[in-house]
Amino acid sequence: MGEVEFAMQPETSASPRPARHAVADPGELGALRDELARDGRRMVFTNGCFDLLHVGHVRYLEQARALGDALVVAINGDASVRSLKGPSRPVQPEQERAEILAALGCVDHVVVFGSERVTELIRRIRPQVYAKGGDYTPETLHPEERSALDECGCQINILPLVEGRSTSSTLARLESGDPSAVRSGRRPRLGILGSGRGSNFAALVGAIAGGALEAEIALVLSDREGAGILDHARRLGLPARHVPAGDHPLRFDAAGNKEYADRLRAAGVDLVVLAGFMRVLKGPMLEAFPGRIINIHPSLLPAYKGLEAWRQALEDGASETGCSVHLVNAEVDGGEVLAQARVPVLPDDTAETLHARIQEQEHRLLPETLSQYLRRLPDLPPIGR
Repeated sequence: MGEVEFAMQPETSASPRPARHAVADPGELGALRDELARDGRRMVFTNGCFDLLHVGHVRYLEQARALGDALVVAINGDASVRSLKGPSRPVQPEQERAEILAALGCVDHVVVFGSERVTELIRRIRPQVYAKGGDYTPETLHPEERSALDECGCQINILPLVEGRSTSSTLARLESGDPSAVRSGRRPRLGILGSGRGSNFAALVGAIAGGALEAEIALVLSDREGAGILDHARRLGLPARHVPAGDHPLRFDAAGNKEYADRLRAAGVDLVVLAGFMRVLKGPMLEAFPGRIINIHPSLLPAYKGLEAWRQALEDGASETGCSVHLVNAEVDGGEVLAQARVPVLPDDTAETLHARIQEQEHRLLPETLSQYLRRLPDLPPIGR
């Protein structure tokens, strides 16, 4: 995909000022960066989708421009936005987004890039200053992008966001017709996270199809590329993505945690459901969806937290165990329990037979509990704040 630079032309009284645009090579912007450096000046670089320009964007870009002497804004191309935000985005095509941004007095150059990551563009332009919004920290920047910034010795600046102003919140208000509403005239949207074959996901799909669960599945994400849950979702035509979450099998890295939160918010998710998801959620996810993340755990909590809870119960000689649907908080398996189902431990049980009977109850309990909990959503703080 070619990069695009828009330059402003003088305004005349005869007609509105048109936008002049020409194909710009990142190498030319790299040369501009060097020219600025020779004069003791600095290039500021930022990137994003900028799908619906709002006051939060404008204030952010003005602050970014004040960090140096020229501001380059790199925007995701249309295919890149769809990959990151889902099939309903972008709202505006890349050429129009670029033209709108170029019309701002604080923006000097606009470049369109086609990949999900802006890594290669950073390496080619080599800006002295990088700006990013306050929903990020240097640690939550994507590792590839952070590495490219470090390679060119770029100064990273995190700028504050305008509370309550985001593209997602704007779209939610437009859809609902009520600025404070979570939803209006539509079914709640679920974001499903899973690491395995997806049997609980299948139970949710069946409950929705049968009318027992009034909801729709907006997005399915997995930390494992070959997870069965992704194959199942794709066969159903649902948006499903493998999103890496870090090298440790049970913990998110900071960038992965942030990316999951961003993708779920971009999909307009009302409630996140962990259906066999093995990683512990931290910071950005919990902050993005307070009171809106639900997990199914194979024990009668608070007993037998953590991995392979059915095996823990068997080895402990318990006479019964079961499953619990609970809210997710910073403590592992420590959130408010919403519902439980009991399963007796039989004398001849193995870990496999006990787990199978627990899963039978999970497949019943999870849809039932979600259906009840979703009725409470209007009482919770609206998403996209």
